[in-house]
Amino acid sequence: MAKAYWVSAYRAVKDADKLAAYAALAGPAITAGGGRFLARGLPAEVYEFGLAQRTVLIEFDSVEQAKSVHDSPAYQAALDALGDGAERDLRIVEGV
Repeated sequence: MAKAYWVSAYRAVKDADKLAAYAALAGPAITAGGGRFLARGLPAEVYEFGLAQRTVLIEFDSVEQAKSVHDSPAYQAALDALGDGAERDLRIVEGV
């Protein structure tokens, strides 16, 4: 079974307090569901049409596990705390 990765890019942060509330809930929800944070922060370098925006990369054992964590009540509570505090692009990508 191929691993899966959440790739989340923050297009805009509108409310730092809401983002902090999200992070306080999301981190524990993700790790409790088996997610492993591989990278997070601003890019060291951007090329081509890349944007200098906060990016988070999380590894899961499978796409189903990643989806299950995203849809879990604990992660949904984190999303509720975030509300309109940030614009993000979150994708689940299957590993090769």
